[in-house]
Amino acid sequence: MKIKYRDVLYSLFFFILAGLCEIGGGYLVWLWLRENQSWIIGASGGLILFVYGVIPTFQKSYFHRTYAAYGGIFIVMALLWGYIIEGKIPDKYDLIGTLLSIVGVIIIFYYPRKEKGKSIGISSPK
Repeated sequence: MKIKYRDVLYSLFFFILAGLCEIGGGYLVWLWLRENQSWIIGASGGLILFVYGVIPTFQKSYFHRTYAAYGGIFIVMALLWGYIIEGKIPDKYDLIGTLLSIVGVIIIFYYPRKEKGKSIGISSPK
């Protein structure tokens, strides 16, 4: 049971795309409600969040593993968003927590496993 790098890149593309939609859409809603921006900004955020809900269906794994792995990816992306967009530098505890979450993503989503004699996860065909 060998992990194919093409499959890893495929999954990472959708993790990043979903992360941008989830954080970007949420940020637009935040701007609308917390920063008194136009309702159009909030509605745009809502639409982007809807698209975010569709993106995970392209992943080659079970729903629960996909969403568990998204949690770890979103931690990384949220801290990057804070650094790039809001100018907030992550502290050492942010970085330690991020490292732990990435280890969790690798174990949950990418570690090859078998179920009832059949390969499951990213290393197996859908």
